Amino acid sequence: MTVSDKTIRPVLNRGELMKAENFLPDDYRPAEDEPFMNDRQLEYFRRKLLNWKTELLDQSAETLDNLGESARNVPDIADRASEETDRALELRTRDRQRKLIGKIDAALRRIDNGEYGYCEMSGEPISLKRLDARPIAIMTLESQERHERRERVHRDD
Repeated sequence: MTVSDKTIRPVLNRGELMKAENFLPDDYRPAEDEPFMNDRQLEYFRRKLLNWKTELLDQSAETLDNLGESARNVPDIADRASEETDRALELRTRDRQRKLIGKIDAALRRIDNGEYGYCEMSGEPISLKRLDARPIAIMTLESQERHERRERVHRDD
């Protein structure tokens, strides 16, 4: 079963989201005993994703500042090699952050269209613990493990 096969709850419009922001206490944590992906849970994960994205964008800005400052000519070969290694590491980190921001944006779109929290493979709910630890998760732990086993088998061929 895929997400499109299941009944998806209605999407909150902008006015409803504004109301959701007002009823979500700062110490709120999603609980298993409440309806799955209710308005409070969706708002909790939306805030978590937006905060994470803001943090990554701030780090990216710092990386760009650092790269601009380190673009100087260093005469010592060892110092230059060290600086180039640091620069390459920062660029790899920035690339990972860029990809992560894309996944965060995709998760925010899933919240907007009512598909957030459901496995893309099975359509089953993803556990709240998994979503809290990895809010960009698109599969249940079981589906993720099956997917990784299949990847390993194909890679070994």
